[in-house]
Amino acid sequence: MAMNNDVYQTLEERGLIYQSTDAEGLKTLLQKPPQTFYIGFDPTADSLHVGSLIPIIVMMHLQRAGHRPIAILGGGTAMVGDPSGKTEMRQMLTPEKIVANGKGIAGQLARFLDFSDDKCQLINNADWLSELKYVDFLRDIGRHFSVNRMLTAESYKQRLETGLSFIEFNYMLLQAYDFHVLCKEKNCRIQMGGQDQWGNIVAGIDLIRRTQSLEAYGITFPLLTTSNGEKFGKTAGGAVWLAEDRTSVLDFYQFWRNCEDSEIEKLLSFFTFLPMTEVKHLSQLQDNGINRAKEILAYEVTALVHGPEAATKAYRTAVSRFGCADPDLKIETSSTICNISLQKSEEDLPTLEINLSELDTGVTLVDLFTKTGLAKSKGQTRRLIEQGGAYLNEQRIEQDRPLTREDFKENKILLRAGKKRYHQILLTP
Repeated sequence: MAMNNDVYQTLEERGLIYQSTDAEGLKTLLQKPPQTFYIGFDPTADSLHVGSLIPIIVMMHLQRAGHRPIAILGGGTAMVGDPSGKTEMRQMLTPEKIVANGKGIAGQLARFLDFSDDKCQLINNADWLSELKYVDFLRDIGRHFSVNRMLTAESYKQRLETGLSFIEFNYMLLQAYDFHVLCKEKNCRIQMGGQDQWGNIVAGIDLIRRTQSLEAYGITFPLLTTSNGEKFGKTAGGAVWLAEDRTSVLDFYQFWRNCEDSEIEKLLSFFTFLPMTEVKHLSQLQDNGINRAKEILAYEVTALVHGPEAATKAYRTAVSRFGCADPDLKIETSSTICNISLQKSEEDLPTLEINLSELDTGVTLVDLFTKTGLAKSKGQTRRLIEQGGAYLNEQRIEQDRPLTREDFKENKILLRAGKKRYHQILLTP
């Protein structure tokens, strides 16, 4: 793939760079033959969430520009736990859980990055961190770190107020050592991460300068928040995950479709590859125009994460329920959403099957709302009913009761929680 000499400018234009250690040096470096850079992903869960999409998309931009990404799977650092951005110590994970989580994340990264022909590498930092001898590490690496300077890092300063464990205090050394190893063995001179990683990245750059007499570079991405100042990617039901078994494709689509009007330009810039001229145009539309921009955003991100076919089904399902913001396709877009036929088709709703024998034992509406995940507990379902937010076949549920065969039309019923969360129940023999 041909080099894009303006990839740094592309990231800047799209708002994806919060801070860099040497902007001019990075611009120059990224205009030279392919550079190797890395971003780390600690396997603290078996799936990434939407907050991880920013580093992934930056990796995609750089790989498309001809550079070589290294995705570091933090099998070693996850044993310690990163204190950055946390008010309390992370839950310690077992080695077995870390390995299992790592497999899930590795599979997800393969959806976005081209790992063929050494164009991208996935490396587990447990390969070197788990073999370290503690005393040797302290003598060879620890001596280059000033405790006074470490305590000025924002991630540590915040935690000193609530308590910082000694094991967490070591995290900066381990991440810096990762950068040192990758620079030495892979000629990797650029590290990227969220803005809360600034202190860790700078520590690695300083270590490389001291131990290898080389200049290394760092870039951080902005911490994305909503207009209310809340961390992006959270809903009333918890985090929005990239794994379909944690967040259904339709719920994922609706998360983006329901964004605030004021956020659309930022989200289109960050999470899609649409040209910036189009992003600017779409974000300035009014009334149904801005809703069309949200449909385009939701479709593009869902197609990126779950594939075009799944995104098409989610889009059609949403349109069948709430209508299309631009049915006559008057708004121009380079998105393939404009090629999707909106002829009625079987709705791609999350589906649960129950059989007649289960029905005869007395399955209640509260049972179903809990079982489908429309509510986290029976207590939450009962509160939903009391507040008028629970529906059966688009009729408000007044109180809990057993489900009957008469509720089913063509062996189907439709449950709804709130305005936009649906689940289909199929009755089987």
